[in-house]
Parts: sequence; structure tokens; C-alpha cells
Amino acid sequence: MPASTPDPVTPLWRAAQVFRLLSCLYALGFQIAITHDLDRPAIGWLLFAVLVGWSIACAIAYLNGFGRRPAWVLAELAIVVALMLSTEFVASDQWALNNQSWPTTLWATNATISVAILLGPIYGMLSGVVIVAASTLAKGVLNYDLGRNATVVIELAVGLGVGMAAQTARRAHTDLERAARLAARTEERERLSRQVHDGAIQVLALVSRRGREIGGETAQLAELAGEQERALRRLVSSADAEPRNGELTDIGALLRQRASDRVSVSVPADPVLLEATVAEELAAAAGNALDNAAAHAGPDARAYVLVEDLGDTVTVSIRDDGVGISDGRLSAAVGEGRFGIAKSIVGRMDWLGGSAKLNTGPGCGTEWELTIPRR
Repeated sequence: MPASTPDPVTPLWRAAQVFRLLSCLYALGFQIAITHDLDRPAIGWLLFAVLVGWSIACAIAYLNGFGRRPAWVLAELAIVVALMLSTEFVASDQWALNNQSWPTTLWATNATISVAILLGPIYGMLSGVVIVAASTLAKGVLNYDLGRNATVVIELAVGLGVGMAAQTARRAHTDLERAARLAARTEERERLSRQVHDGAIQVLALVSRRGREIGGETAQLAELAGEQERALRRLVSSADAEPRNGELTDIGALLRQRASDRVSVSVPADPVLLEATVAEELAAAAGNALDNAAAHAGPDARAYVLVEDLGDTVTVSIRDDGVGISDGRLSAAVGEGRFGIAKSIVGRMDWLGGSAKLNTGPGCGTEWELTIPRR
């Protein structure tokens, strides 16, 4: 792995080398204890020197990073198997049958750990199976008594546990990097949004407002400035509406795109996350309410959008200070075959399993309260 790229499992590699040191000390004690029982003790000590040299090489390679690749860990597995099979050259068949395979199963577990850290739990367990197979060949008999010989259980458990730990560390590191990139993009976007809001958007809003106040030929200029202001606001906030956390979308970010000099949008400081489809439908219902306000509330009316995250439910309130809706007007519209509100707002909220409440009256403005339960 390149030095510029941090390895998320570096702590596991360091811990593995501590285990390697302890296993070498255990193998040394075992070697001293069995020297007089070996048929060829000189060869045994020569092979033990190979064990120590290879252990040092592995520790250096893994700690420095250049050994953290498949070729190296497979070479370690091959050398461990070869040393285990060398039991027949240093000891009798009876000794091999009555003792653990030379040079101890504990030291051989280093290969399982290395494979598991680098390649994950599946390959870690497979390497454990290879170690067990080598031990079986060295003894010349397959021992099914797990109470007296737990080698297979230990190797499989080590391969699975260490492999899953390494896999989890890599996933956590990936998630952390993704979160850091998202935070950096969000911070930069907010910085640019502030600059644009403090400059171009405020100028366009001022031109739009003053143009409508002056009237006459400047009214057309005011309308064009208002359109450009709304387009620029949507452009600035559109990136906030990208789905987050997989299939979740921030409803507040979707609604902020509707903000303009005549529409004020207030949302919580934290994202209000809903399923992407639900958030889009809720935003569409709120957008239809805003469109109705723009068309019918009056030329000077303003609209206000409030998003509330109540835990089990999310409520979006759309209020305007316009002329309001007279009694019986909505029923008359349905009777005439105009189902805009009935379908685009009430029907959409019913389909989502939520509710749409309307409070209005002549001269009292209009307020929609759209509530959706969290699924």
C-alpha cells in the first residue's frame, strides 16, 4: 500500500506482530523442552533458526507496509506449512502423533492472522484449514476429538474473527472518508452560497422589489430580476437536495429551492431525512400549495414555509398573507371538474399515509399543514 494512503488496519498489523513475538517465545520454550526427544535435534535447531529469521522478516515487512500484499502472506503460509511438515525429519512418527506439530500450532497461527487481515474472513478461515491440513499430514492421522485437539476450532475462529475485524475497520475508514468529503463539499457550498447571497441574490431581490414599487415600464424589469433571483436561489441550493444516507433525502433542502423574495423557507439546523420518494412527493405537494399562493393570493402576497421535525412525524406548513379562499370555493372547483388541490395536495398526502389540513377564509390568507409519518 502506498505510503501516502493510510492503511485502516495498521493497528491490527501492529497487534499481530506482538502476537508473533509471543508465539516465537513460546516456540523457543517448546523447542528447548523437546530437544532431547527429537531424533535429529541439530536439524531441529537449524529449522528453528529459519523460523526466527522469517519471523523477523515478516515483522519488518508488515510494520513497514511493504509486506502487506497477497504474495507476501501466501509466502508466509507456504513457509509455515513447510516447517510443520518438516516434523517427520526431526522427530519420530510416534512423537508427532503424541505431540503438537513442530514448531507449535500457536506460531503457525501467525499465517492465518496475516491472511485474515489482508484478505478478509473467508480467506482467513481457508488459511486456517490449510494449517489444520498440514498438522494432519504431519501426524499422519485426522483427529476428530475436539476436546483433545481444538486446532481446527482455533484456526477457524482466528481467521473469522481477525478477518471480520479488518473488514469492519476498512468499511469504517471508507465511511469516514466519505463523510469527510461530504462535509468539505458542504462547507465549500455553504461558503459560496453566502457569497452569492450577499452579492448577486440581494441585488436582484432589490431590483425586483423596487421595480414593482415604481411600476410602469420597470415592472417588466422587476419581473425578469425576480425570475433570475429565484433561478439563482434554486441553483445555489440544488446540491443540498441530493440523497443522503443511501435512500434518504433532506426535505428541507428540497424546499429551500423554492425560496425567493416572496417565499421565505425556514428549516431546522439539522437535515430532516425522509425516504427519497416520500420527500419528493411531500415537496411536490408543498410546491403546489406555493404555486396556488402565487397565482391566487394576490400580487403583493408573501408566502412562508416552515419545516418541523417532530420525531415520529414531519410537518410542512405553507402560509400566505393573501386574500384567502372563500367558503365553498374548493367544493365548487371539484364540481366543475378542477381537481388541482384535491389531487395534487390532498390526494398526494393521502397516498403517502399523511394528512393535509387547510385553514383559510376571505381576507385571512391561506395555511396548509402537511403532515407525514416517518416509516
